[in-house]
Amino acid sequence: MDTLQLTLADAWHRADTASKAIKIQRFNALSKTAEKKDLEIERYPEVGVAGSIEKATNIPIYDEGLLNKPSQHEVIHTLYRVGADFNLNIYNGNKLNLRIASAGVEQNIAGIEESQMTSSQYLRVASIYLELQKSFVFQTLIKEAIAEREAQLTEIKEFYKNGVKLKNDVLRVELDLSKQRQILLEINNDIKLLTQSLNIIIGLPDERAIKPDALDIAKMPTVPSYEDCLTQGRIKAYPYLISGEKVKLSELEVKQIKSNQSVKVNMYGEFYYANPQIFLYPYNPYWYSLGIAGVKASFPISSLYHNLYKMKKAKIELEKEEEQHKNTDDVLRKEIKEGYLRYEEAIERISVRRTDVSRAEENERIVKENYFNQTLLITDLLDAELQSLQSKFDIVSAAVVAKYKFYQLQNSIGTLTAL
Repeated sequence: MDTLQLTLADAWHRADTASKAIKIQRFNALSKTAEKKDLEIERYPEVGVAGSIEKATNIPIYDEGLLNKPSQHEVIHTLYRVGADFNLNIYNGNKLNLRIASAGVEQNIAGIEESQMTSSQYLRVASIYLELQKSFVFQTLIKEAIAEREAQLTEIKEFYKNGVKLKNDVLRVELDLSKQRQILLEINNDIKLLTQSLNIIIGLPDERAIKPDALDIAKMPTVPSYEDCLTQGRIKAYPYLISGEKVKLSELEVKQIKSNQSVKVNMYGEFYYANPQIFLYPYNPYWYSLGIAGVKASFPISSLYHNLYKMKKAKIELEKEEEQHKNTDDVLRKEIKEGYLRYEEAIERISVRRTDVSRAEENERIVKENYFNQTLLITDLLDAELQSLQSKFDIVSAAVVAKYKFYQLQNSIGTLTAL
């Protein structure tokens, strides 16, 4: 199977359609949309049709007492009826409109939660993708180190044959080479595991090989000021938006409970055909029709006391949600501040690591020259090479951390999916 060259943007696009976590939230949002539309349909009148056919017996008349045989009064035995009726809610304390408004808020929350899950999956994909980039760089570095060490070992063995170097030098280099090969094996396994994790999210087979873009250490994304980040966060941050919607939901709940103490007005009507005519006396075996229409008003007196503690509870819930919204703002400020500072810190760390690489490479060059000039021990050479390799690992790790901190900050602000 060919290796798939994959950019981070491609991985995000695939996660949009393949991530099961996103699909679950998407279904939830669709369910809330359908629920709101179902409530909107309740604005239309209830209309029904019905028909019936009945059989009636004669009416016994006990004209000589219950213990004697009654006489039979003949009636029309077969009765037919077919008709339609409707009922229209004219006013019910605005309950239906409030329920529809609440369903709209719940629909908004579901939509925000879907976006939040998408952003969370984007961050997860970015984390795995960056680790995969790092592992590929580590793989290249360790392969180069192994190739250099193998060439070095051949050279030291020649010196040993000529009596210039000790057997200990050969053994130490062989031991170090063995450790590096073990590290390469671990890195290769890391690549396989990271590839599987990424493939699961983006909907590819577990064993599909992926090649990420080369890690660009020199180019790091820029962020606006902390104040701008916070301003954006208060507009787009998902927990903050959800918290604000929950306040609206509690406000609507208070209004709905208030509506329990309102007059209810309904318009109703009925029209039917029936046979026989037994609506007016004298009865006759003919079809007749009748239409009825009217308006009904009622007021639930019991709501005056049933609503008392319901209202108290609803107001407490509203105060709680308002306080929760303020707390969410506190958490958001802290999260954005920390993310902003950690990103600046990560950028500064790259600069430090870049200097470390230069120093470690120069130190390695000097030590290697002195070792082969017989002025330093093999342990000095191996330590210098290890420090040089580690410094390269460190700057790659620092770049990955910085990029992840950037994406993490964008996730906190609510702008990650817009990148």
